Amino acid sequence: MDFHRRLPLGLVFTVLVASIVTTHHVQAESPSRYLPSRTKGSNSILLPKGALSEIRSVIESSTSQSSDLSSSSSSIISSTPLRGGATQSSSPATPSSSAPKPIRVAFQGEAGAYSEKSLRELLGPNVIAVPRPNFESCYRAVASKECDYALMPIENSLGGSIHENYDLMLRYDLTIVAEHDFRVRHCLLTKPGMDVKNIKYAISHSQALSQCDNYLRARGITPLATYDTAGSAKMISSALRGDAFGREMPEGCTPDNTAAIASDLAGQTFGLECKQEGIEDDDSNFTRFLLLGRRGVAQHLNKKIPCKTSLVFTLPNSAGALYKSLACFSLRDIDMSKIESRPMSAALLNYLRFKSAVTYSKEAASSQKYGKDLPRFRYLFYLDILSSELDEGVQNALHHLREQSDYCRVLGSYPAKSRLVGPVAEAVEALNAANAGKPSTGDLRLKKLPSDEDEARQLKIGLIGYGNFGNYLSQQLSQHEVRCIDTLDKSKEAEENNVEYYPNFDMTNFLQGLDVVIITVPMIELEETLESLPVDKLRNKLVVEVCPLNVYPKTVLTRMLPSEVDILCTNPMFSPGMNADGQSGKSLDGLPFVYEKVRIRDTSRADSFLSTFERARAQMVEMASEDHDAYVADAEFVTHLTGRLLDRNLLPVTPVSSREYAALCDLADLTGNDTFDLFYGMFKYNDRAKALLDKMRDNLASVERKLAAKEAYLAASAEMKNSERQKLLAECKMLLREMAKTSAPTPSTESKDEEGKPSS
Repeated sequence: MDFHRRLPLGLVFTVLVASIVTTHHVQAESPSRYLPSRTKGSNSILLPKGALSEIRSVIESSTSQSSDLSSSSSSIISSTPLRGGATQSSSPATPSSSAPKPIRVAFQGEAGAYSEKSLRELLGPNVIAVPRPNFESCYRAVASKECDYALMPIENSLGGSIHENYDLMLRYDLTIVAEHDFRVRHCLLTKPGMDVKNIKYAISHSQALSQCDNYLRARGITPLATYDTAGSAKMISSALRGDAFGREMPEGCTPDNTAAIASDLAGQTFGLECKQEGIEDDDSNFTRFLLLGRRGVAQHLNKKIPCKTSLVFTLPNSAGALYKSLACFSLRDIDMSKIESRPMSAALLNYLRFKSAVTYSKEAASSQKYGKDLPRFRYLFYLDILSSELDEGVQNALHHLREQSDYCRVLGSYPAKSRLVGPVAEAVEALNAANAGKPSTGDLRLKKLPSDEDEARQLKIGLIGYGNFGNYLSQQLSQHEVRCIDTLDKSKEAEENNVEYYPNFDMTNFLQGLDVVIITVPMIELEETLESLPVDKLRNKLVVEVCPLNVYPKTVLTRMLPSEVDILCTNPMFSPGMNADGQSGKSLDGLPFVYEKVRIRDTSRADSFLSTFERARAQMVEMASEDHDAYVADAEFVTHLTGRLLDRNLLPVTPVSSREYAALCDLADLTGNDTFDLFYGMFKYNDRAKALLDKMRDNLASVERKLAAKEAYLAASAEMKNSERQKLLAECKMLLREMAKTSAPTPSTESKDEEGKPSS
């Protein structure tokens, strides 16, 4: 199903004019696709399919491009590490209006990794490389605008696809803006002046060692696996300098008998000598990298630029579904270069559907398509086509595909074969032009980002109320210093979770020195709890509420707390002891965490608190409280109402049960662990709760009437059948009597012999 979005008439015309001027090549190809049409009986315009993405790109490129890059320019230059670990100590100068803006590009691995070498090949030596410890931190850096782009490996010609990055592309709203095929050439790196004959060990990533197995065997070198290729070179360099990191080398390895297998850039970075280059067994080792950004470049592509479009979609489990989906492209002569299937959890798919519904249409969120039960695993299909998503044929194919798929997302349209277009190309060209003729001082790198300090920051968090959910939250916040207070004695439970317990009369000492105060009391007790708190002690603190509804708590908090108190309204949509697949566990992977920054002055503190759940792989959804309640309030109330109706007396234990019965048992267990005060709050502060309760009662009465009607119908049918049977038996008896009478012999018809006597 394809969705449209309605925008005010004046804004649409303004943006359409900008779109026509900015993307003149698109207009020349198919101008009719971008003509607006007014819907009947409405003062708004119904945008044609595909126009919304271009309009959004035009708006963002004209308003956000300069602010995104300029906001990070001063902090980049101030402490830019150079090759070999040196740091540029010059203070940042105020850039002039004509000075090119720096570009930060995140990559996974140590400095000098193959990802950085690929980055330099694609973008040149003047961009700032930002090494990150893992793939997800690269995505977070771009999503949080700390970096402008991220270069991520997606597949290797020998090792296959990197599935983690496929999954992360779904979790983060980033767009592919370029691709690069990187030739992997392994180098043998040693300390300067070392004889190759003295090499006994080779350290590197396990995959690199396996790719050089024949070379190492022929020379009698023992391979030892480490965490990273460039990291292995860093170990040898650190050991030469006597640094602590050098002691991480495998047992028996020293700089005098050990070589590292890494890139030549790693050797230059860490001061090692390259003894031989290209030692891999197979010279067809290529890795495909994708450059990811926040804004797409589809509007900058034209017919003369070879391009690709990557998309992902799901299909129903029906015969011929994949064939029909591929026919959407083949029937329009659209060439495909890759297709791959990848399983995903039902929890992530539910979240993606929910997010898609929120983004495109409220009606879709309530449709049956988004609410049906899902199997535990569904398959995603990743497809690359050799055309731009703005081509008319591709637009029609995508509309056709969305009619068959319950989830479809375009990951990006981008130039093929390592080409750059649009803002990426312009920014890189400006940097290269500004640095033309200047001596190279080394490859620019940035070792740390501001968020690294936020993630490492330990907060002092206080929980007001230490019931089941407060206990569960304290376990998720274990990296911070956590204390709790409750009207009941919770010292034993707190001690088990390494949480400091305060009795209820010691509120002043409890609040002393806290950074974050989380209120975990039932919603009906929220106002009373706030009235009992010393408001002066809450100044300059972050107050967080975790109620299932957000509008009422938001109103109460903003009314009762002074402006010096930061407010964060949240709804952690998970329960103690359950994970995304409904099984026991503490994992938050795939579980939604909805929040609204109602009033935040200290953004660093709020981001540090939220990053705790983000690092736990919870799905962070920033949403206004009013929208949250519109989507969630009714569903939460009906869920808890159903769970409370299904007590254990109605759900006996059985050795054999269906999936539906098991789901009902899980629902009863989950809702049974919550207090009735929580459920009453959902009822009291939801204006539609009584109507939902009446609807539930009417539905139950309707089911009873249908059952009674069916029972009466069957009884009447049985009675009718019984009457007809008696009547039929009576008719049969009557017929038998008549037949008996007609077949019996009479005296007048008896034959007689010659003497006149009856014959025997």
